[in-house]
Amino acid sequence: MSRNYKFHNKSGLYFVSFATVNWLDIFTRQPYFDILSQSISYCRAEKGLELYAYCFMPSHIHLIFRSADDNPAGLLRDFKSYI
Repeated sequence: MSRNYKFHNKSGLYFVSFATVNWLDIFTRQPYFDILSQSISYCRAEKGLELYAYCFMPSHIHLIFRSADDNPAGLLRDFKSYI
């Protein structure tokens, strides 16, 4: 099975979820949440992220988002490369 997200409607609204390797509980301390928050803020300001909802869990993240630039794959790539 492919690990790449498939976006058939580039301007659509999407729910995505991704987890840490081996589902380790990494996001349990404030500095790690700050990194996630800063990355979200950066992508909203600079990358065209329209964020409708999110949930940070100890081992995974859920996002409901849309790409204003009609490039959801590139947006997720940039977000995940930072975090």
